[in-house]
Amino acid sequence: MKEFSQFGVQMTVAQMCKHCAICEEYYFGNIKKSRSFLGRLVGKLAIKAILKDDESGINKNAPTAPVFLVNETGLNFEKERADWKRLITRYETYQKDSFTHWFFGKCQGQLGQFIYKHSDHHLKQFGVD
Repeated sequence: MKEFSQFGVQMTVAQMCKHCAICEEYYFGNIKKSRSFLGRLVGKLAIKAILKDDESGINKNAPTAPVFLVNETGLNFEKERADWKRLITRYETYQKDSFTHWFFGKCQGQLGQFIYKHSDHHLKQFGVD
């Protein structure tokens, strides 16, 4: 199974799928995370840089909050992939006009773009284009 090093820690593709699924639950309001101090200082600039054009994105080894880290080992890839896919399909009925992100702050009409960039970032780590 291919692994990717993040912050010096190896992440498997199954862990990446679970990480992304946790993020989807967060975007739907099922996980609570307060704003970070650093995010309050530079969050708006960071989201603008990530979303500025098609080529921009999330930098390698970008920090994440501990609530989104997956340290479990022995995860079943097929299960984690199916869970993530199921959560993604919920966006067909997503009703929120805005969302307050733990780092970027209030995202008005930007959340969909960010979710795409976040997923793309992780898929590219494992060679999925």
